[in-house]
Amino acid sequence: MIYKILLPAEWAEFEAAGRFDGSPLDHRSGFIHCSSREQVGATALRFFAQEPALVVAAFDARLLGAAVRWEGVPDGEPFPHVYSALPLDAVVAVHQVPGASSVDGALPRG
Repeated sequence: MIYKILLPAEWAEFEAAGRFDGSPLDHRSGFIHCSSREQVGATALRFFAQEPALVVAAFDARLLGAAVRWEGVPDGEPFPHVYSALPLDAVVAVHQVPGASSVDGALPRG
């Protein structure tokens, strides 16, 4: 399972379009930034601390196939990067959370 943190407006666009082509940061990077279960809480705090509400979409990485690459970042830990649009049919769970500090506790473990 991999996770993408979205703003509520991004999630609404994702649902309407049936796919997510990435945020402005994703476009600049050339891939869609995602996180593992262990990483998603810290990612939310680091990049979305000021947002009052978030949507965390869980994806079955197997359905994304070779588009998912686990790549190191400057601090060394590999993150899942997706080199294609995220299809709505690969979403297996959606978590509406009241801000970054709630992300870790809102997601199931294991």
